Amino acid sequence: MNLRTEAFESLVRNGQIKQARVGAEQSGTAGPLLNASPRDLRMANRRAEIVRCHLHGEPVSAGGRVSERTVRRLIAAYREAELGLGSGYLGLLPHYSRCGNHSHKLPELTLRLMEEFIRNDYESHKQKTRYSCWAVLACACRDRATVVPSYTTFCRAVRRCAGADQTMKRQGQRAAYQLQAFYWELELKTPRHGDRPFEIVHIDHTELDIETVCSTTAQPLGRPWLTLLTDAFSRRVLAFYLTFDPPSYRSCMMVLRECVRRHARLPQILVMDGGKEFQSIYFETLLARYECTKKCRPPAQARFGAICERLFGTTNTQFLYNLEGNTQVTRNVRQVTQSVNPKHHATWSLPDLYPRLAEYFYEVYDTILHPAFGQTPRDVFEQGLVRSGLRIHRLIAYDRDFLMATLPTTARSAAKVLANRGVKVNYLYYWCEAFRDPQLRQQKVPIRFDPFDVGSAYAFVHKEWLPCHSQDYAVFRGRSEREIMLASNGLRRARRCHAQNLCVTAKRLADFLQSVAAEEILHIQRLADREMKQAHAESNGSPVGVQPVLPSAENQQQDASSLSSLADDLTQVSAYEEF
Repeated sequence: MNLRTEAFESLVRNGQIKQARVGAEQSGTAGPLLNASPRDLRMANRRAEIVRCHLHGEPVSAGGRVSERTVRRLIAAYREAELGLGSGYLGLLPHYSRCGNHSHKLPELTLRLMEEFIRNDYESHKQKTRYSCWAVLACACRDRATVVPSYTTFCRAVRRCAGADQTMKRQGQRAAYQLQAFYWELELKTPRHGDRPFEIVHIDHTELDIETVCSTTAQPLGRPWLTLLTDAFSRRVLAFYLTFDPPSYRSCMMVLRECVRRHARLPQILVMDGGKEFQSIYFETLLARYECTKKCRPPAQARFGAICERLFGTTNTQFLYNLEGNTQVTRNVRQVTQSVNPKHHATWSLPDLYPRLAEYFYEVYDTILHPAFGQTPRDVFEQGLVRSGLRIHRLIAYDRDFLMATLPTTARSAAKVLANRGVKVNYLYYWCEAFRDPQLRQQKVPIRFDPFDVGSAYAFVHKEWLPCHSQDYAVFRGRSEREIMLASNGLRRARRCHAQNLCVTAKRLADFLQSVAAEEILHIQRLADREMKQAHAESNGSPVGVQPVLPSAENQQQDASSLSSLADDLTQVSAYEEF
């Protein structure tokens, strides 16, 4: 058929007409340029200049003299590639990588033994050195009368097998996890971070790298714990909770309460690690009540929680490391001195640190361009809500029912009812009028407390949860929720420190009283010995009333040694009695 030139060129551009290929490209070895090194390209460019000058009758300007035979060979290769591959330039590529003999020089038996020793001897939990394995391999090769590979050849073979599998055999799964492949792009079969805000949310804990003090007494209270709730779709911080208590399901429930207070909703899927704090009956009841799906990350695979972990590092570098009392220097404990000890430079209290941390999460970090999107987390979050809808049916009211659902319990989940004192929760006593019932005395009742309010707690009495008030209820009454939360954390921490100090005080007091008791016994024994000496003096004719002769220095030393041995015996007897 006859085609116009424009129509023919259009079909060629669209790929509907293709040039027939023969030779290398037809056999599946097309694309010689993809296998050419920079050295090959440099030589091919020099040869192309020689061929071009010869074909146009120009003098060869490519440095150096070129023989006629070389020119004829290059032109022949150029024309052959032009006919066979469609480009004469491809025939001028030297392909230096194909030069030489690339076959194995070692016998097949040696190669098989080397592979077996790498797989069975080197790749084992013993973590033997390469030299030790090579020494055993050399003996095995000599016994079988084959060539012994050099140590360099053996090390090169070990490096060819290096990777996640080799590291897992030698050092375990956690060490091999660092070498496993990660996802460069998202496809249909790879995990996603959700298609909208509040679809997938991560929750995790960390101990902040800063020392804090009490706001009233300036007493060191240690490092607080941060619980973070992060939206995977927008990387926005939905809520956070700051406390001195170690990670527990109480922190998880409080950060979910804060999320409902700020956004009036809970996430659809909550991703967490396999910690025990996520396995409480009250926490699972809260998620089931509001139809939240709990998903646990695989153990020892930190990349599944990289969103929270990366945010923890960003918080440290951008905010906490610029404050007094940060604990960067404690990474090298041996280099810490009194002058640089963070505990001596701590100035921030929990009530002072909380609003600044909230300002950083909700105002500073929220409005900084995120490298994953090229937008701020706030803009990504708002645009996602516009595209996916507000989903009003997922809204949760921040009312008494929700607050009761988020109340945690203590580690023992119950407390004993004491007469005229009530129940003791977190070193504080709580009282309810129902405790006047004589049947409840010395009985254990289930309890739940509010980490945001130390003035109130709840006890399950007579088949219902009844409110109980602490001795500090008058102090916390009428305060805002944030003030009560911060003050409650400080008070619980101070009471815990006081309880720990009581143990130390009791031991010191017991040791002191034991020493006093031993000294009393020694006094009694000394008086008895003095009376016996006076009686013997009177029986020997010595006048009554004459002062007894003072013992010499040698006798005093003997008495002191005997008293010391007696005190040791008494201490052992006392310890045996306690046992």
